[in-house]
Amino acid sequence: MFIRSVAVLFLLALNLFVQAQIIQPAKLIAETPSKTYQVGDEVELVFKASIDRGWYIYSVGFDGECGPIPMAVTIEKHPSFELIGDLVAINDQAKHDKIFDCDVRIFINSGEFRQKIKLLSPDVTLVGSYEGQVCSEVEGKCVLFSGDLSFNKITITGTKSGSLKTQTKETPAIQQQPVDTSAVKQSQSQPSSAIGQSTEPNKGPQLDPALIKEDPRTSSWTGFFLLSFLAGLAALLTPCVFPMIPMTVSFFTGKVRHKTYAFLYGTSIIVIYSVIGMAVAPLMGPETANHLSTEWIPNLIFFAVFVVFGLSFLGLFEITLPGRFINKVDSQAEKGGFIGVFFMAFTLVLVSFSCTGPLVGSILVSSAGGEFLKPIIGMFAFSLAFAIPFTLFAFFPGWLNALPKSGGWLNAVKVVLGFVELALAFKFLSIADQAFHWRILDREINIAIWIVIVTLIGIYLMKGFRLPGDTGRDSEDKRVSIPRLTLAIFAFTFVVYLIPGMWGAPLKALAGYLPPLYTHDFDLISSARTQSQNEICDEPKYADFLHLPHGLNGYFDYDQAIACARQQNKPLFIDFTGHGCTNCREMEAVVWSDPEVLSRLQNDYVVVALYVDDKTQLPESEWYTSKYDNKVKKTIGKQNADLQITNLNNNAQPFYVLVGQDERVLVSPYGYDKSVQSFVNFLDEGKKKYAELYLQ
Repeated sequence: MFIRSVAVLFLLALNLFVQAQIIQPAKLIAETPSKTYQVGDEVELVFKASIDRGWYIYSVGFDGECGPIPMAVTIEKHPSFELIGDLVAINDQAKHDKIFDCDVRIFINSGEFRQKIKLLSPDVTLVGSYEGQVCSEVEGKCVLFSGDLSFNKITITGTKSGSLKTQTKETPAIQQQPVDTSAVKQSQSQPSSAIGQSTEPNKGPQLDPALIKEDPRTSSWTGFFLLSFLAGLAALLTPCVFPMIPMTVSFFTGKVRHKTYAFLYGTSIIVIYSVIGMAVAPLMGPETANHLSTEWIPNLIFFAVFVVFGLSFLGLFEITLPGRFINKVDSQAEKGGFIGVFFMAFTLVLVSFSCTGPLVGSILVSSAGGEFLKPIIGMFAFSLAFAIPFTLFAFFPGWLNALPKSGGWLNAVKVVLGFVELALAFKFLSIADQAFHWRILDREINIAIWIVIVTLIGIYLMKGFRLPGDTGRDSEDKRVSIPRLTLAIFAFTFVVYLIPGMWGAPLKALAGYLPPLYTHDFDLISSARTQSQNEICDEPKYADFLHLPHGLNGYFDYDQAIACARQQNKPLFIDFTGHGCTNCREMEAVVWSDPEVLSRLQNDYVVVALYVDDKTQLPESEWYTSKYDNKVKKTIGKQNADLQITNLNNNAQPFYVLVGQDERVLVSPYGYDKSVQSFVNFLDEGKKKYAELYLQ
């Protein structure tokens, strides 16, 4: 049964890994009221939004100029009705967008919009469409979504006495537009000749299916599994657990079925911890990730949890479970048989809680990233490492003679883990600090705190001071063992690595734990760095209202950019982005700003930013009908989005593509990943591939 459960978990994980590239996380459906009306009545049209778990859509009623795109509904103008008032959101919620630094309104899971119209004719014709933006801080993506709206027929029984036509008020949220019936009919039957536009866009980048990568979260889950496994091994080296290994193993020695019992004992430990992960998993869903990224309350709570656990490990107090509960469980273990073995494992989990609790709690808090499986994976990995030694020593009791004896070194391990917990606590405080711009924990302050903590670890390992748990002969002996000396060397080396970060060194190995570079006030390294501007071929189209970050020169039109790339004999760097793409701005602020990345974009590539949400309408001669959805693409944003979907089978931003002279995609495209080194490797790999294909 246990093996079957594990297999189910892995199948679920595999199902999450294999995801389609074209995603549709949200849609809007019109629900026209079914009651009867009279001409002159006002009717409230209802639009219901369904949103995938882990995503949210932007509502209306906030400043659309700040960045994110509000929901927009367009109803084609018809003499049978007129609009009354604005599009209204029902029970949406406020959110502070940390990248654009503005307050917006969103819907999570589901949403509802309403729009009033006044009936002017007994035969009402309603035809409409919608467009909005859906984002996920779990997936690290923002997607534009749109579709057509179909309405049920409104039943009208007569004319309301004294009905008068009112004036229509058009707003950015909902608009009436004239209908070119002939053009619509022609575009449906013969798109290439509807209004003179071409049937398809330019050839565009060509992607080899072999270059499509799996979901990058698989690697993050692998890393989380390994970290959780290491935490399980660390738990074995604490004073609450290590002495229990020989005591527990002696229970199995000499029994007839000791190997069967030993295997069941280890399996029971894994099941108990995995069940804890399963129980916590629903609480660690996508909504939690949304709050972690934007709200200060949960981040301060997690900061406090880590601090409490760290102080517990340092010896300030102990976190224990009620003794009555432990004794009751222990009494069940005395019954023997398989049930007794299970409760014996349960007793071990409870008795060791004062040492394993902080580690388990840290894993569960760290798993609050939105994936349902993450806390389960974390607990499974922790318990696997925790159970393996007990099982192996029960199988081979003779190995116990090789174990080191308990002593003060166990408390030293516990103290070091306490310092590590304190250092990691500031990651959560940093998230809240960045989201609300408190500027109390800028990058150099965070680095300074880490320098102090790691220095204290090194001094403690060298027996420079003692803490409450350091008692006995080992603590009185001033001699330092070789393992302690080795760990102290690692600690002081890490301090030396951190120190240049106080003056602006990027510290790439810690990019995921430190605040971004732009929060650094005292940056001598960046200030002393000179940057040369990259050369372009001609004046970029749309440069009067579209821009690239960090002073980069580049283009905003694909055809113009690929022509310049061919002229300069350089690969083309395509940035599929958007005005309202939060994650795009974050990538630009954290990754593009790095000198290694910026120098490569300036010297090795021609850069083009293709905004998929720009509303600028193009001349009619540049319109075309998409192969993908058979719709006419009239704006800059619609054409760029169609290029990404049709040629690259992807509709999420940010999305980075490297293209050669023949428009062949050189390497696997790159999505939302704030690892500077990974992005540098991506650019270097593209440059190398370009040289192999075109410069030989």
